[in-house]
Amino acid sequence: MAFLGDCVIVFVSQMLFFAGGWLFFNRELFKHYEIRHISVQLIFSSTFALSITMFELIIFEIIDVLESSSRYFHWRLGLTLLLFMVTAVIPIYICHSVIHSISFFSDRWVRILTTFCWFVFLYGLWRIGEPFPLLSASHGIFTIEQGVSRISVIGVTVMAILSGFGAVNYPYTSMTYFIKPVSRNDIICLERRLALTVDMLTGKKRRIAISVYNHNKLHPTKPRIWEMLTSAVQRNTSNGEDINQLKQEVYGLEELLRSVFLELSSLKNMEERQRWSQTLKGKYFNVLGHFFSVYCVYKIFMCCINIIFDRVGRKDPVTRGLEIAIHWCGFDIDFAFWNQHISFLLVGCIVVTSIRGLLLTLTKFFYRISSSKSSNIIVLILGQIMGMYFCSSVLLMRMNMPAEYRVIITEVLGNSIQFNFYHRWFDVIFLVSALTTIIVLYLSRKPFRVDDSDLH
Repeated sequence: MAFLGDCVIVFVSQMLFFAGGWLFFNRELFKHYEIRHISVQLIFSSTFALSITMFELIIFEIIDVLESSSRYFHWRLGLTLLLFMVTAVIPIYICHSVIHSISFFSDRWVRILTTFCWFVFLYGLWRIGEPFPLLSASHGIFTIEQGVSRISVIGVTVMAILSGFGAVNYPYTSMTYFIKPVSRNDIICLERRLALTVDMLTGKKRRIAISVYNHNKLHPTKPRIWEMLTSAVQRNTSNGEDINQLKQEVYGLEELLRSVFLELSSLKNMEERQRWSQTLKGKYFNVLGHFFSVYCVYKIFMCCINIIFDRVGRKDPVTRGLEIAIHWCGFDIDFAFWNQHISFLLVGCIVVTSIRGLLLTLTKFFYRISSSKSSNIIVLILGQIMGMYFCSSVLLMRMNMPAEYRVIITEVLGNSIQFNFYHRWFDVIFLVSALTTIIVLYLSRKPFRVDDSDLH
């Protein structure tokens, strides 16, 4: 009866997570598009529910909800279903949707090519294990350990790239220190330059059109091919205009117009950020930006130390902090009580921020590249990334849990998985992503400057 009650609890929570994924799909991703395939919505919501269930089981492990054997069963079942989604259901549906969109393939060839592409995907997923210290075929092929070890390479890479970019970009967009002072006179001056450039460009294009019209009017009997061959080397003497020279000037003005427009757009965005920074919300985010800037520097420094000295943390932050408080600071506290409750709060914060950050990133990415024709395929790709991301999050979150709570994750994933490798791999990709973001943001702060002499 206890096992049946535990199954009911997990099933009800999964239905709630499924409803959350369904609402997010309708109200955020597809609020501007028509839902053409209900199966896409079902796949995305199911992947979302299975992913959040992994975090739920971690929290259940800390606060000791459900029986131990029941938690182990749901861990195995949830990971098996999630791996089945990201290795079979979603890849097959993506391949079928892409190939089916090609009109000259018949249904029979669509099925054949879909099966072929899926086997290519599985082969590539298996070959990932060659350059990395993953499990060999001696540990089995169709096992949770094999699936998690290979899926997590991709998931950890995506997670590290997003983390490195966010750790640098968030302080840059939140702190007033990085907002360049922009006056209204600078914007007005650049708007005048833009208007002057447009006028000059319009005038020269008008002169070209008039010259071509007069030339065709004076020479109506010449074949069009002859005009194309001679216009590149002859002058149009009807108005004394050199069409080739005018075209070169038009090209230069178009490049100048593009540069002035980009600089004007940059100044207006900076002016908007200045106004936003004066609001209460802007000041709040400015304080958070200073905190995350310290975290970014610390994280980059620790990644360098971990990579150089091949170091991996043995104790979670909560246990280490409590040991310092007890042994070094002399506080008389209940270690077991505070270890459980602080671990619960820390893991809860990590879960909330991970889910929120990934959903915001997926939404922005979807709006940037989607269209009415490709929206369903892009949602499936985002669902694939989401499943890999959360599967890898469970593996990495193990390090932030006390030793007594890591046991269940180690048992489910297997003792043969090289947990230290994934933490080192995360440090390497995080460092590359953070440094690349710093370089890109530094170069973007040097916009093209337009001088008055360029307009002459």
